Amino acid sequence: MGESDRGSQTSARKRADARRNERSLLDAAGAAFLAAGVDVPVRDIAARAGVGVGTIYRHFPTRADLIVAVYRHQVEACAEAGPTLLATSNTPYAALARWIDLFVDFLVTKHGLAEALQSDDATFEALHAYFLDRLVPVCARLLDAAATAGEVRPDVAAYELMRGVGNLCIGAGRDPRYEARRLVGLLIAGLRRYP
Repeated sequence: MGESDRGSQTSARKRADARRNERSLLDAAGAAFLAAGVDVPVRDIAARAGVGVGTIYRHFPTRADLIVAVYRHQVEACAEAGPTLLATSNTPYAALARWIDLFVDFLVTKHGLAEALQSDDATFEALHAYFLDRLVPVCARLLDAAATAGEVRPDVAAYELMRGVGNLCIGAGRDPRYEARRLVGLLIAGLRRYP
């Protein structure tokens, strides 16, 4: 093995470590946002991540940068789960139901994020389009697979389903008598085609 090969391997390992560290930091920030909202002190996020405050500011100079990164990270995790669930679930319907469950998790854990995303900060402007561009095709693929298998109605569009799920999740967590996940489960069950 030549010197350049060893250098390439070391460089690749460092890049992989940096990506893993950033994912850990984003996971910690997401957990902190869930627990205390998007205005949680950066020192609390740093403590969760096991890093110094300076490390967070080095990666994300502003709170808006951190919020956007956490949001994009969580959208990507939801998008990547779709094909995996389709490949590993017993049926396409089971994959769709599990993915919708993950989507609900994504929606109901956005304490304060909706308000931040609707602020005048230009950093947040493109996030809604990004959300739709990444998640609607994943939902469409799952719906199409389930419809092709004869498990769900073929006349439901992915955007329509996601919008319905989103509407059922509005206000979740503010009223202990309201269980969004149960109502979403009823919606998903209503998609089923029975022989």
